[in-house]
Amino acid sequence: MSNASDSSDTPDDSVRVWLVERTYSDDEQNLIILTYATPDGDRYFRKERALTSFTDVRDTTAAVDADPDNLGATDDPALREQYAAEATRMAETHDPDDVI
Repeated sequence: MSNASDSSDTPDDSVRVWLVERTYSDDEQNLIILTYATPDGDRYFRKERALTSFTDVRDTTAAVDADPDNLGATDDPALREQYAAEATRMAETHDPDDVI
């Protein structure tokens, strides 16, 4: 399993973030929102994915490597704590490319 702070496998200048939340959009049908965060919970990355058909199946992995320019700051202390706990748990129990 990977270490939560291990970023040796990330491309240059990218930041490894771990899946912390998967929700369905209230605004649009068939849209899933994946939220990944750094192990300290300070920064997050969101991906929106349309669930268009059963033939368009894409895996959701435990972690992704994100461009630092695409990361948001977690301002809410409670949310930061939640993201940190979940990102750390994911990093301790999964390899980055594990399908979740």
